[in-house]
Amino acid sequence: MRSSTEAVLADPAPIAWRTGFADLGPAFLTRLQPTPLPAPYWVGRSAEVAAQLGLDADWFASDAALQAFTGNQLLPGSAPYASVYSGHQFGVWAGQLGDGRAIALGETAGGLELQLKGAGRTPYSRMGDGRAVLRSSIREFLCSEAMAGLGVATTRALCVTGSDAPVRRETLETAAVVTRVAPSFIRFGHFEHFAANGDHASLRALADHVIDRHYPACRDQAAEFGGNAYAALLRAVTQRTAAMLAQWQAVGFCHGVMNTDNMSILGLTIDYGPFQFLDAFDPGHICNHSDSQGRYAFNRQPNVAYWNLFCLGQALLPLIEDQDQALAALETYKADFPQALETAMRAKLGLAQPLDDDRALIEATLQLLARQRVDYTIFWRRLSGAVAAGMALAPVRDLFLDGAAFDDWAVLYQRRMAGGDLGQAGARMHAVNPKFVLRNHLAEQAIRRAQEKDFSEVERLHRLLQTPFDEHPGSEADADFPPAWASSIEISCSS
Repeated sequence: MRSSTEAVLADPAPIAWRTGFADLGPAFLTRLQPTPLPAPYWVGRSAEVAAQLGLDADWFASDAALQAFTGNQLLPGSAPYASVYSGHQFGVWAGQLGDGRAIALGETAGGLELQLKGAGRTPYSRMGDGRAVLRSSIREFLCSEAMAGLGVATTRALCVTGSDAPVRRETLETAAVVTRVAPSFIRFGHFEHFAANGDHASLRALADHVIDRHYPACRDQAAEFGGNAYAALLRAVTQRTAAMLAQWQAVGFCHGVMNTDNMSILGLTIDYGPFQFLDAFDPGHICNHSDSQGRYAFNRQPNVAYWNLFCLGQALLPLIEDQDQALAALETYKADFPQALETAMRAKLGLAQPLDDDRALIEATLQLLARQRVDYTIFWRRLSGAVAAGMALAPVRDLFLDGAAFDDWAVLYQRRMAGGDLGQAGARMHAVNPKFVLRNHLAEQAIRRAQEKDFSEVERLHRLLQTPFDEHPGSEADADFPPAWASSIEISCSS
């Protein structure tokens, strides 16, 4: 087998490409080829993402596609590269980082970038092997698509391929490649890299590229910042990030490793590693076994996002030039995030029209869940059903050990819902409170089967999580409480 990809798939080309990030030049990236893997096989595929890319269904099922998305053969017109960036990791400046195991194939004519994660060593691998393992690749594939199903801003996953090639982590595992898809994989860390190196020309070129390709309205909004489009860009990124964090908190999603190099400039959830959806509601839950200080605990995520945005603001300051303008752009987070979260929580409670006392009701609800460690997803789904059934709250009350505390809360809630159309409210709630999320034990079960070459559970979960608000008769076990052994699952940054 060749040490790097040389063969090119025969025409006709399945994907049309256009110029994009790679045209910024060699200061931003290194051209290189993926490193092939022996005897690849399909693990999971997303027909929905393939359709977004305009891929022919027959071609997507072919051996040619399998080889291309494993990195064994190049797609015609593709010019692969790995990009350089820097960043703060666990709050500490880590210096130069970069795509250590991700190799971009390019940007499609439809404006989507394709990236192979786990396709081999790059100049930014920092002594790593450039590979990803089957375990983490399945988790990323399933969660990318699960988050899309939930309506959360996210990168997507086209497919996962596997190989029996050995990869050493804590134990010996096997290799896999995830093909990730997004309008851009540019991170806060890209800006930090050029700012830290004093390369203001490259910093400006990067910012202009992001504005022209992804935030063109910032040119018109520049007047609000004395003609400075870069301050408008900082505000736009701040607003998108605030909206994303509100979605995370509302659905009970813990990212686990919110380093600045894991923050998307487009406000997308990116880099699925030690993530977790909450089981029992614990605001201080730490999902990343490597996070010994709890920096990225669930209830700290909103403040960490603001800290990361502040780092982005510092990186952009050479272009903004006015510290007050940068702070004004960042200040929008303090209003946008709580407003977005309050709107999301009102929807979860079925409140059609906002009232002044709603914030107190939301807080009382979350405090009650936290005190009794009630399962977060099950509570909201049962509450949706209870409202739809005319406020039949008994199944919800059964979730609480302290029934009297629930009764006190229920009085407040029933008073707030009085006079409204409960059927309509319940329907609205069912549309925002999912029945299914990718709990750790569900992913673990799919991984264990996949390690035995049975990928049926990956496929089944993928189908289920594409429509997580539907009932899916026969899948009740996937919406049930986690088994006792689920609490022993440890997820870390290793992948």
